[in-house]
Amino acid sequence: MNRINTLFRTKQHHILSVYFTAGHPDVDSAPVIIKALADAGVDMIEIGMPFSDPIADGPIIQNSSNKALKNGMSLKLLFHQLQSIRKEVEIPLLLMGYLNPVLQYGMENFCRDCSAVGIDGVILPDLPLDVFENNSFETGSKSSSYHNLKEMFSVHNLLNIFLISPQTAEDRIRKIDAVSKGFIYMVSSSSTTGIKGAFREDQINYFQRIKELKLKNPALAGFGISNHESFETVCRYANGAIIGSAFVNMLSGSKNFGGDISIFVRNIKTGK
Repeated sequence: MNRINTLFRTKQHHILSVYFTAGHPDVDSAPVIIKALADAGVDMIEIGMPFSDPIADGPIIQNSSNKALKNGMSLKLLFHQLQSIRKEVEIPLLLMGYLNPVLQYGMENFCRDCSAVGIDGVILPDLPLDVFENNSFETGSKSSSYHNLKEMFSVHNLLNIFLISPQTAEDRIRKIDAVSKGFIYMVSSSSTTGIKGAFREDQINYFQRIKELKLKNPALAGFGISNHESFETVCRYANGAIIGSAFVNMLSGSKNFGGDISIFVRNIKTGK
């Protein structure tokens, strides 16, 4: 069974997933950060694939992506760095980023290498649902032997995670829920990623609306969760939360990954 599914079978509340950009702040820091997050008690980790034009991200993650690219990070290097990661950690690992670098790498090569290093899921916000279900991308000079991307992901035991937002219509949400396996990424607002203040009334109403839909898949809320208070707020409506910008911002000034990451995770969980 996929590790993401195993997680949600054994834990339904206060799931904490943390995002960071591979290659930031140092080109070789990803394995160290992953190990420190697992040791600190996070439930899941999203490893960002840096891209030159991350249009859905705010300044903090944009800057981390630019720094990572300047450091020389690439998908090929990332897969090399993760070759032995499953000897260190057991929690679910996902790759998150944009479709362009994946297509340049080759979708079939990407899925194969994800499987080889123990990646459990992929989040590609600009991969449309219809394309995922019905199309196969060309790999090299000939079309993939797979009927569609859905089949390709399934063969490599990868879950493709879809996003919904406050603007997503209910029928679209129902369709995403019907085809999803793992969880649904519930974007808290239509803005870019970043550290926000308290949630607005319309965001709380959105969280409540999704909760009342009683979807078959669990949901994790992301965008704007940065402290214990915002974590607790979304956990009243969703199965947990995804924290990105606040963590990436902390890493930018960290001189001691192990200690700083432990403190960060404890503060999110307990407020202390």
